[in-house]
Amino acid sequence: MPIDSKVQEYKKILDLFPNAQEKYQYLIEQAKDNTDFPEALRNDNFKVSGCQSQVWLIPEKKEDKVYFMSDSDALIAKGLVTLIASIYSDETPEDILSSEIDLMEEFELGVILSPARRNGAFNMLKMIKDYASKLTNS
Repeated sequence: MPIDSKVQEYKKILDLFPNAQEKYQYLIEQAKDNTDFPEALRNDNFKVSGCQSQVWLIPEKKEDKVYFMSDSDALIAKGLVTLIASIYSDETPEDILSSEIDLMEEFELGVILSPARRNGAFNMLKMIKDYASKLTNS
């Protein structure tokens, strides 16, 4: 499924929740469902800098697609990185790099996330694009 289609699917889900608390709860549920992260990968090589909590993003290239594993030590950040990783997983590096979607605006997360968490989300996306860029140049 293309990136923009995944974004629209998540947007439909998030639009079902009338208030910020319910959107937070949705992110927490996403975090609780993301349990298969090996402890050995919680290292600085995969750590997202600039996040309020510890967040890890691990890329894996299979054939011409990129897949991301993610984790965090905070539920909201983990839910957010899980959501972002699922949007950009199973895509080509070129599709990731060409995507100009503003997730904060699309999901209206700017109103429910603190400035520090918005900055963290921006850094998560930047790291995904950096990985995609390295993979296209390798």
